Amino acid sequence: MELALANVQGMTAIAVGLILGMGALGTAIGFGLLGGRFLEGAARQPEMVPMLQVKMFIVAGLLDAVTMIGVGLALFFTFANPFLGVITG
Repeated sequence: MELALANVQGMTAIAVGLILGMGALGTAIGFGLLGGRFLEGAARQPEMVPMLQVKMFIVAGLLDAVTMIGVGLALFFTFANPFLGVITG
């Protein structure tokens, strides 16, 4: 019983680390692509910068929202792990 409990807790810690790490990596790559494309568009058509900037900030907010969903899932698995109920119940 204790071994199964330790295995679930260990695997949950690994899963939480992967969720947070991959979320951060995806967001960083997304922001890099977003910023690069924004600068390319601003260099090509400087008169479009205000409209492009608004759209860039909207997409940046959506990118952050995806990461925050991952943080929420990681916190859920850390503090209210549903897999522990199967073992202890």
